[in-house]
Amino acid sequence: MQTETEQSNHDRHCETKTVSDSTRGSEHPPVSATRIAYSGIEGSFAFIAASRIFPDAQLVPFHSFKEAYNSVTNGNCDAAVLPIENSYAGEVGQVSDLMFAGNLTVHGVYELSISQCLLGLPGSSISDITHVISHPQALEQCGEYIGRHGWKTVPYENTARAARSVAREGDITQGAIASAETAELYGLSVLAENINESAQNTTRFAVFTNPGPKKDPSDKSMTSDLHAPEGEDKDDCNTILLFTIKHVAGSLAKAVSIIGLHDYNMRVIRSRPAKDMNWQYYFYTELEGSLDTIEGQAMLAGLRCACELIKIVGTYQPDVSI
Repeated sequence: MQTETEQSNHDRHCETKTVSDSTRGSEHPPVSATRIAYSGIEGSFAFIAASRIFPDAQLVPFHSFKEAYNSVTNGNCDAAVLPIENSYAGEVGQVSDLMFAGNLTVHGVYELSISQCLLGLPGSSISDITHVISHPQALEQCGEYIGRHGWKTVPYENTARAARSVAREGDITQGAIASAETAELYGLSVLAENINESAQNTTRFAVFTNPGPKKDPSDKSMTSDLHAPEGEDKDDCNTILLFTIKHVAGSLAKAVSIIGLHDYNMRVIRSRPAKDMNWQYYFYTELEGSLDTIEGQAMLAGLRCACELIKIVGTYQPDVSI
């Protein structure tokens, strides 16, 4: 057991570490949102996800992930629904970077099953198609199907805009890859369903909100004032944790070891270049469990001596399908 003097010396040794913590010791704010931001247009997968999570809200489209994110930061929208990972194509790096640079909290994560379809003009058939347009990830997900037909591909900014372009241009040789809902919205025909290579094609969408009020870090009651997502046991939630490591040999191994020593399993760990921090990287992790526990706070205290920055982005209930 450490004496008060030993603990004080330990704290001074680690006091240069920067800890950015947007959720620790604060309630998850209730999302009674009326304006929900998303990136894309009506019919995009982000639109579909947002409409299922918030069926009674006003959905507000934005051209980019950053614009949608910033609309919540500046108070124009109550929440943003943005993709964070696809089971086939991997992470959405732009959104990970927004988590690292921004101050919004992840309030929930939801899984949307993605079924890609080949869309064409009414009356057209698969034999008419010579080239297809869609978002690069959708083209990648359907690469095997496209290759079998020998079609040319044209990347587009998102699936719904690709479908709208096909409808507007009226070129029978042009197809779009998007959802069946998008076909109905823009008056297109579904020429083929479920053309993505993986039957388990799922995209995870996060709900971003402004964080609730923080507690004073000196308030020791925070270690026992536990805030799992409402109605959930603390073992039934996951936490998104970002960190950068000190430029000392073994710092990453030490950080990973500390997480494991406190019985936290990492479902995800990956690195990303930290913009505006030349040749430095941050690490994105998803841990099983909440950090608003005595064990979680002890783990964070240990990490402060291996990490330059620690940022808790949010705690959420895992494996929620929409």
